[in-house]
Amino acid sequence: MNNIKKRLDSRKEIWLYEINAVLWACRTTPHKATKETPFLMAYGVEAVIPAEIKVTSLRRDQCSDSPELNEEMLRDRLDLIEEKRDQALVRIQNYQNAAARYYNSNVKHRRFKVDDLVLRKIFDDKDPGGKLRPPWNGPFRITEVVRDSVYKLYDYVKKVHEPRPWNAANLKRYYY
Repeated sequence: MNNIKKRLDSRKEIWLYEINAVLWACRTTPHKATKETPFLMAYGVEAVIPAEIKVTSLRRDQCSDSPELNEEMLRDRLDLIEEKRDQALVRIQNYQNAAARYYNSNVKHRRFKVDDLVLRKIFDDKDPGGKLRPPWNGPFRITEVVRDSVYKLYDYVKKVHEPRPWNAANLKRYYY
């Protein structure tokens, strides 16, 4: 999608003439997760680029002029496509596991106990302070741990219990 955006942003008035080249590039560029091109994953064979038609290449030399032989070679490749797709699936799972490991290594877990004082993130834009208003309000006291990282709060200012529990991602410790 980045390719489409980069290529077509500067040529807004002639996008219709550029779209075929952009789509060709998207279909013939290997994906990071699968390390294969979408064309190969769909048809079981790499796409022939226009330069290969004019200049002889090893792949072109291996092709026969006989349509029957080419059909047979394509059928053989289609038999192997399931194996390629299985390999791509394993690569995708490895890629997702690596991305999850990276994300989870940077997550800062916030754990609170009952009676801890916390500040709560402000989400509503009804406050007239605009961008100068403080991003946190409180203090609140944690009255109950609902489950891991979910807490019920008591508002010290209004002297009432909050109607719903809050996630730890939206709370931070209050130091007084």
